Amino acid sequence: MSQNPFRYFKTSTEIIQLAVMMYVRFPISQRNVVDLLHERGIDACHESVRHWWNRFRRMFASEIRKKRSQSMRQSPQWRWHLDEVFVNINGRQHYLWRAIDHEGEVLESYVAKRRNRKAALRFLKKAMKRYGNPEVIVTDRLASYRAAMKVLGNESRQEVGRHLNNRVENSHLPFRRRERAMLRFRQMRSLQKFASVHSSVHNHFNHQRNIERRTRFKDVRTAALVEWRELLAA
Repeated sequence: MSQNPFRYFKTSTEIIQLAVMMYVRFPISQRNVVDLLHERGIDACHESVRHWWNRFRRMFASEIRKKRSQSMRQSPQWRWHLDEVFVNINGRQHYLWRAIDHEGEVLESYVAKRRNRKAALRFLKKAMKRYGNPEVIVTDRLASYRAAMKVLGNESRQEVGRHLNNRVENSHLPFRRRERAMLRFRQMRSLQKFASVHSSVHNHFNHQRNIERRTRFKDVRTAALVEWRELLAA
């Protein structure tokens, strides 16, 4: 990058990155982040954490997506799992559409007031514009998916089954824990912004320790932390 984005901040880059990582990666509040920083001898207030989060969340997420897009091109996303999550915003029900690949990577998140054909079509177009058209799309029995894929001409690639979509159902759990910690969302825009950033950070630190050996898992986890500290480096 041509200029250091942290150049006007008195706080060191390492502290800002640590605070943002804690707040996005773990289901804790901004005041909990302040307590954890205090245990490490770092004096900060929750307003500073909020300001760092608002200032750098998009930058961190875009840098992560940029780095991961190179590896995704080498391994095509041949199988997608689609599902929608019910989210209450100020007493009104909204829907968070989510798409993950065959390895559990969150590909796209989209917030809508309805889950009709129009919303499903917009969600699919947004995901396919970035990742292309997969060979197989696994969904539930919601009719909006088939109606939207008929418009796109790929309805033959849809698979519907009782247990085929368990992977995306389980992927909702980190977001649900994060939602409870934040005492729910108050605006559609804030939900959309947080969902996109949260998915990128979750992909960056999400490692399947159940299929990796202990030594391999520790190496991958260390590499993820090193890569995170190098984000937005001057």
